[in-house]
Amino acid sequence: MYIIGIAGGTGSGKTTVVKKILETLPADHVALIPQDSYYNDTTHLTMEERQHINFDHPDAFDWQLLTEQIQMLRAGKCIEQPTYSYLISNRLPETVHVEPCEVIIIEGIMALWKKKLRDLMDLKIFVDADPDERLIRVIQRDTVERGRTTQMVIDRYLDILKPMHEEFIEPTKRYADLIIPQGGNNLRAIDIMRTYIIHRMKPAIVG
Repeated sequence: MYIIGIAGGTGSGKTTVVKKILETLPADHVALIPQDSYYNDTTHLTMEERQHINFDHPDAFDWQLLTEQIQMLRAGKCIEQPTYSYLISNRLPETVHVEPCEVIIIEGIMALWKKKLRDLMDLKIFVDADPDERLIRVIQRDTVERGRTTQMVIDRYLDILKPMHEEFIEPTKRYADLIIPQGGNNLRAIDIMRTYIIHRMKPAIVG
């Protein structure tokens, strides 16, 4: 099993990088574990209280569950991955059944933040992008997918995303084995990454 961690700021292009890896390998050989699925269960809070949670702070994540489930996959055991809804800011009753695969991808803004989780990874990637590019992508995504106005997104970026990125996400770059600048637009770096992964996984896939 080969475990890959992919971190980077919101709107950095992580999704594009993940997509390129998924295109590289046969579907039955890779499983994606989104860190967003492991936000804390907030069932005990009202909807108003949930609106005040800082979802870009490490404390917003259920690190214990995420780490335990990655350990289970590494040990060859299946997991029931939680699912999360941004509309209600809470987990959903449904889970996703995940089988152990040759490649496990952990993707999220703070995928490299927790040492215990990092230690389970064989390859750590940080997807980098200029702040203005990330802001534009966040505006495009949140206005379409999360029902926010442009001004709401900008205010949230200035009040939360930017300071949290500088304090918690940007420093994890030092733990990366590979940094992909210019996010998902850096096709050459992505191609090098894909070639490396294929080379490492070829015996397992062919065998």
